[in-house]
Amino acid sequence: MTRAQLEHIIRAASAIADDRELIVIGSQSILGQFPDPPAELCVSMEADVYPRNVPERWDLIDGSIGEGSPFHEMYGYYAQGVGEETAILPSGWKDRLIPISNENTRGATGWTLEVHDLVASKYAAGREKDRDFVCAAIRHGLVNAQVLDRRIRDLPLAPDRRDRLLEVMSGDLRRGGQLI
Repeated sequence: MTRAQLEHIIRAASAIADDRELIVIGSQSILGQFPDPPAELCVSMEADVYPRNVPERWDLIDGSIGEGSPFHEMYGYYAQGVGEETAILPSGWKDRLIPISNENTRGATGWTLEVHDLVASKYAAGREKDRDFVCAAIRHGLVNAQVLDRRIRDLPLAPDRRDRLLEVMSGDLRRGGQLI
């Protein structure tokens, strides 16, 4: 997905949900802080979003411009309407959101995750595709080890699970983001 495609999703989802603000929580929120990131961080053709002020309207977005919709068929990308609880995020993440708002969004704002919050949430999700994403972010120098360590420590997880994520992160950083 490109930044222009995400801006299109923000514009469309905002109109559908009748909310001028959306939260973008998935991998494509990288496009807020890094409008032109390395290509391997933009392979997803979906943006995970929910309306900031009326989060219960996520299903309107999913039903209208979600996977398999005419929007998806026409443009080749889509919005995945999600609930607020979809991602596990570090405390304070809302204070670090990065806005995307311009004429392409028609004044609507897509609030995207700061890269360390995004990467910490990807570690918490623990799927193979998430690990590929975080290792690529590390390999391309988009994260700071100390900040990422703090964000993982701020995840609302059991201490043993958080300690395991810190071990995985430490190994990924030592290998420079190279998967073994």
